Amino acid sequence: MQIETSVNVDRMDNKKATLELGTKPVGRLLMQYALPAIVAMTASSLYNMVDSIFIGQGVGALAISGLAITFPFMNLSAAFGAAVGVGSSTLISVRLGQKDYSTAINVFGNCVTLNIMIGIVFAAITLTFLDPILLFFGASELTLPYAREYMMIILLGNVFTHLYFGMNALLRSASKPRMAMAATVFTVVLNTILDPLFIFVLHMGIRGAAIATVLAQFTALCWQCRMFSNKNEIIHFEKGIYRLKSNLVKRIVGIGASPFFMNVTACMIVIIVNKSLSRYGGDLAVGAYGIVNRVSFLFFMVVFGINQGMQPIAGYNYGAMHYDRLMKVLRYAMIAATFMTTLGWVVSEFLPYFCARLFTSDSTLISLAEHGLRIANLTLPVVGMQMVITNFFQSIGKAKVSIFLSLSRQLLFLLPVLLILPPFLGLEGVWLSFPISDFIAFVVTAIIMVRYMHRFKSQSQLSNHD
Repeated sequence: MQIETSVNVDRMDNKKATLELGTKPVGRLLMQYALPAIVAMTASSLYNMVDSIFIGQGVGALAISGLAITFPFMNLSAAFGAAVGVGSSTLISVRLGQKDYSTAINVFGNCVTLNIMIGIVFAAITLTFLDPILLFFGASELTLPYAREYMMIILLGNVFTHLYFGMNALLRSASKPRMAMAATVFTVVLNTILDPLFIFVLHMGIRGAAIATVLAQFTALCWQCRMFSNKNEIIHFEKGIYRLKSNLVKRIVGIGASPFFMNVTACMIVIIVNKSLSRYGGDLAVGAYGIVNRVSFLFFMVVFGINQGMQPIAGYNYGAMHYDRLMKVLRYAMIAATFMTTLGWVVSEFLPYFCARLFTSDSTLISLAEHGLRIANLTLPVVGMQMVITNFFQSIGKAKVSIFLSLSRQLLFLLPVLLILPPFLGLEGVWLSFPISDFIAFVVTAIIMVRYMHRFKSQSQLSNHD
């Protein structure tokens, strides 16, 4: 009797935490949810930077270029993971806002099954055609061995990676942002310990960095599974929730389509960028882009953290029809994101040498990366707002708008500029493509958001009147 009472009390506490999404002051809520996500995403970015730094300093400049060739692989894998993880977490947030706890827990079960299936199938297909894929991604005879050695280990552990990122998204939607943060920070710390051990002590080269990555994520996954085994939680492992249900899968994939297409597009763009850089600047120019990417992503990851903090708040309040709170969380998120990307611009413009020197001692590579940081990040301050608005539409289930905004920045604007400028301007044209397309995407996003803000204000007034 006492055990049953304890379980009921714990479940009531968990439901109370979820209900706070619709009652607690929005500013405090965003800090409560975003700060752990920011720490987690910053840690995740540092996780990637640590790999690059140890590989660059311990293996060599060409290894940095080989690692950059694997970026499209990462984007492609992340695309499938995001389609399931982001779609599921958004749907769970909306269902919790509607007090539909039964559907929320079934979404969780379907998410687990989909992640396992996709993780295994993706690894099996890509491992079979690994060399041709890497060559298509822009690998040369010099960089292919490094890229192959790294990706073979990463792909063998792909199912654990999918589950790890999927579980973290679900922890946030289940009102457990601090636990999601703890899992990410843990992987960073463990990876930072294992990287030098495998690379410098055991002399395993770039393969050692990949093994460290997979081991760190697998260990964190074990801890996440333990968390979801707690029957007191609203969202937890339970019999009968893992069989795929077509209506839930359609909703998950429909909402997750935006980040899926965004990552697939990013994969295509990186392939074109790598090929253009290789053609007009050689293998070291590809390595320079790898450094630019890592530095930029440190600031983008903070914006992703802000977005992840906004997602359950926006999803819940949209489901509960609290439109005034919905607009308030969007405004706060845009301000925070713009501040962060502006900080990234300052670092890129005034401290590019020090950023590049972290990764390599090769003077040619440092010079290329230094110039690339200054040019590619010229319009970085406006990117944060564009990212937040895109995620906002995804958070409230407006998949079509989110997909369009996701694709516009890379496919509709960056791709044409990448195809037009480099033949005339060479390597400089590749770097200039990024700020030009970012600014155009920002203008288009701002126009669409202004229209929807008028619509939400009208709905808010009607809701308050009723």
